[in-house]
Amino acid sequence: MRRWNGWGDHNVIYPLPAKAEPFLNAGVGESKPPQDTHKENVLNTIPVSRLPMHPLVSTAAEERLCHARGQSLPDWIALRSGRIQTFPDGVAYPQNEAEVQTLLRYASDVGAKLIPYGGGTSVVGHINPQPGDAPVLTIDMRCLNQLQAFDQESQLATFGAGVSGPDLEAQLRACGYTLGHFPQSFEFSTLGGWIVTRSSGQQSLRYGRIENLFAGGTLISPAGKLILPNLPASAAGPSIHQMILGSEGRMGIVTEATVRVSPLPQTEDFHAVFFPDFESGKTAVRQIVQAGLPLSMLRMSTAVETETMLTLAGHERLLKMMDQYLALRKVREDKCLLMLGFSGDEALVKTTRKRALDICRDNYGIHVGKQFGKQWHKGRFRTPYLRNTLWEKGYAIDTLETAVSWNKIDTTLAAIETAIHDGLADIDERVHVFTHLSHVYPQGASIYTTYLYRLADDPDENLRRWQILKGAASQAIIAHGATISHQHGIGSDHAPYLQAEKGTLGMAVLGDVVKRFDPEGLMNPGKLLA
Repeated sequence: MRRWNGWGDHNVIYPLPAKAEPFLNAGVGESKPPQDTHKENVLNTIPVSRLPMHPLVSTAAEERLCHARGQSLPDWIALRSGRIQTFPDGVAYPQNEAEVQTLLRYASDVGAKLIPYGGGTSVVGHINPQPGDAPVLTIDMRCLNQLQAFDQESQLATFGAGVSGPDLEAQLRACGYTLGHFPQSFEFSTLGGWIVTRSSGQQSLRYGRIENLFAGGTLISPAGKLILPNLPASAAGPSIHQMILGSEGRMGIVTEATVRVSPLPQTEDFHAVFFPDFESGKTAVRQIVQAGLPLSMLRMSTAVETETMLTLAGHERLLKMMDQYLALRKVREDKCLLMLGFSGDEALVKTTRKRALDICRDNYGIHVGKQFGKQWHKGRFRTPYLRNTLWEKGYAIDTLETAVSWNKIDTTLAAIETAIHDGLADIDERVHVFTHLSHVYPQGASIYTTYLYRLADDPDENLRRWQILKGAASQAIIAHGATISHQHGIGSDHAPYLQAEKGTLGMAVLGDVVKRFDPEGLMNPGKLLA
């Protein structure tokens, strides 16, 4: 059963190792558990639905609560404190395309706003109802979750857009194939959600981002039905496919999608290399990706993130042995961890691994084998559960990400970390900040930053602190010419910063396109376009 006010399944717990709490206390100060409200208290605050009855629509309080917020830190603050200002007035679970069309007509008839809902994992406000006089209907797509067609010759698979990551991969693996799209939210996020937010998976270096994997599909909009044909390539004018990618429910609802799949790799493993400093590791990563080596993943952590990850992971005996070995090789306090993923046929993996590790050695990297890689791969979808544990200890944790060219990595990373680190200095609160390069390209990389601070007694103060830190980091990102979002989309949290990247004319064009698909303004208001 999923938590109503946190991440994931109730039965999954991420315990902190013995050294973690002293580490956190030293970094940001001792904390105390917050006083979270009970679910029953929140249920009692949900107002009567404003929607007329419809056989496809449920107005049950519990379903409305469970669709009221996503997984951003402001969402958590609202859910944990019970201070949720807006709820959907109803939730629908369409079983097919015809029911989606019926629900769009119903919404138009009653003047309701529509929010498409996949796995509820958004961290930037995609699924949150906006305040207003109009009723809100959330359309949960997770019943449209089946493999509808599989073309092995063309390596194409068509799914209902509500299929979750695990279900999608299970259906493909039965055919000997994989999509290879593994965002950290993989356990619950859906194919439709990936498409409309331009998601990126952890092994995008091999398989590509979702825009590379999306071949076509069907969009049901208030203006009509749009079929996107599955073509290997086309020069027939501007791409409507690209317009739907990243549309965040503003143009309609994706009901099915065809994706480009790959045969399951013969072999797959993950290796760890430690560098004496971040600059050496960053250079190695850039050289590897610019050499065109077919890896599946490169993830380069700063020294602070390396220390934080290793402390929170536990495995004290293994870490002690590793530290002793690295010290002999003159890799000590400022050590930085690089994770390398190799996937494919055995001969290619062997050749690629040798060349990549040679580049690492040329940049003073120390290869420590596959043990750390195995541990990371085993727990890569378990890490979000750490948020629950830290909250219950009295710590708020959040992430943000961007992407920028190689020549701007150092200055952008430093500006983001400085903005966050100093953000609460006026109230004498410390913030623990750490970063890694998560997705890399020949021309640049994604900067993924995590920050942690103590919770206050007052939920409004916790939200104020987040607003300061998020705002300062976003301003630093914009000032350095980086994108406001590499993989999390825009939602409502990033909407104020989108014009800096798109420009005045670009924003006007987006607004025109949205109005063409949704002339009455029914679809997911307040998202993407502020």
